[in-house]
Amino acid sequence: MQYKILIVDDEPMLTGLLADYLGEMGYLPLTAADSVQAMEKLKESPDLILLDINMPGMNGLELCRTIRDEVTCPILFLTARDAEQDKINGLLIGGDDYITKPFSLPEVAARISAHLRREARTHDSSRLLASRELLVNLSRRTVHFKGTEIEFSKREFDILELLLTHAGQVFDRERIYEAVWGLDASGDSGVVKEHIRKIRQKLQSVTGKDYIETVWGVGYRWKQ
Repeated sequence: MQYKILIVDDEPMLTGLLADYLGEMGYLPLTAADSVQAMEKLKESPDLILLDINMPGMNGLELCRTIRDEVTCPILFLTARDAEQDKINGLLIGGDDYITKPFSLPEVAARISAHLRREARTHDSSRLLASRELLVNLSRRTVHFKGTEIEFSKREFDILELLLTHAGQVFDRERIYEAVWGLDASGDSGVVKEHIRKIRQKLQSVTGKDYIETVWGVGYRWKQ
């Protein structure tokens, strides 16, 4: 994934330098010389904003206050100001970090990388489930056990997700089939049994544990 970095600064030389450097680092730089251009660039959904405080017209603090409720990505202030109160004000109105000029390009890149990693972890964690040392990332659709990835087909993962997110609840084959294949599917719910067998086999071969329980005459459930 190529992250978009919006650079907002009224110094063309600095903006160009940052854009070139970040481009070489694999990012997609977007540039704006003032708040008006910056708000126009927001249409491109940047993943992170580098925002200068001292700009003509609406300054960086005012711009941050204006857009913060609508923009969820990290905002890092770039400024020559080094007064403690300026830093506090920037953070209080929604800034995520503060880089004082002059700065080194590697430092800026490191700060950007750290914030993007933190954002990724935040989003992933909300979609991460755990069950007896098994980690299932619903966003990435991956399953790991003690660092080892267990690969599943799309249908297998869909069944695993259904059972895990409703751990302890019993699902019969017809209900699993409707949830995974859809109400309009024309196949046979008997295919669920084979998919469950494969899921169990893959889990057992790596973990040595049984995660899916058969409730005879009723259906299947994920062990809590």
